[in-house]
Amino acid sequence: MEVGKHVWPVVGLVAVLFSAWLLYGELRNMSLDDLWDSLTAISLRDWLLAIAGTLLAYAALAGYDHVALLHLRRHVDWRFVTVCSFTTYALSHNIGASVFSGGLVRYRAYKSRGLSGSEVGILVALCSVTFALGAVILMGAVLILEPEFTERFADLLPLQVSTFMGVLLLLGVALYMLGSFLKLPPLKLGSLKLEYPRPEIVLRQLVVGPIELIGAAAIIYFTLPETGNPGFVVVLGIFLTSFCAALLSHAPGGLGVLELVFIIGLPEMAPEDVLAALLVFRLLYLLIPLAVALLVVLGFERGQFLRSRD
Repeated sequence: MEVGKHVWPVVGLVAVLFSAWLLYGELRNMSLDDLWDSLTAISLRDWLLAIAGTLLAYAALAGYDHVALLHLRRHVDWRFVTVCSFTTYALSHNIGASVFSGGLVRYRAYKSRGLSGSEVGILVALCSVTFALGAVILMGAVLILEPEFTERFADLLPLQVSTFMGVLLLLGVALYMLGSFLKLPPLKLGSLKLEYPRPEIVLRQLVVGPIELIGAAAIIYFTLPETGNPGFVVVLGIFLTSFCAALLSHAPGGLGVLELVFIIGLPEMAPEDVLAALLVFRLLYLLIPLAVALLVVLGFERGQFLRSRD
């Protein structure tokens, strides 16, 4: 148990160091003046659009929890759910190992609203499925609309194979939907009963999952310059690749991983322009929400402590 407690932090640290080493090789010729020029070149309009993308992403993230609670048939005040979801993702995106770190935050919050430990576990699992569905739908669409996308990372697959992979991804989502309409029986694991999501739940998942990822990718798209910009679909595909790589690496905030994947995936753009857009993304999507989330956690824990003294 003691060894397992330190596994994910070590994995995350190794991922950060390895990504930093590779990233250094990509950026060693870039100057800080070039980076500053790229940051100051971002217009007020693009800043406002990036902020709108951030708000859209976090609104959709709140939808993850609302959908999961509908599945559980548990009613929790929507304001509490929205704040809990925001806090969970703001912390987990920065800490890394999001399933575990986010699960701990949700457990603490939803236990105070009467949910059992198993219900919180199902809620966390369904939120993860919602994210996965969104990523699969959008990556499938990217591979169908832009089959040349895979050439940005490995010029190994024929375009027809990329398109076929996109179709397979969307077929997988269709099978998930079919399981809901067929009303498959629940899966029993000891005392835990896992029910297949109802059709109305699945349809909500298929909406909020893609919206969140589109909003997050829009932050980067709008802050990239127009010159050399390959378009939103390609930027979205690179974002999905980088975000999933960051989640798998367990690197806190995907530090180094996001940057490396984007620099490699956008060879037609100046590295300083790409890095400037990612700095804006980190500010709007990670750092500012983290600061707000810490205040929320402190306020929640203070309230819990005062109630325990009464």
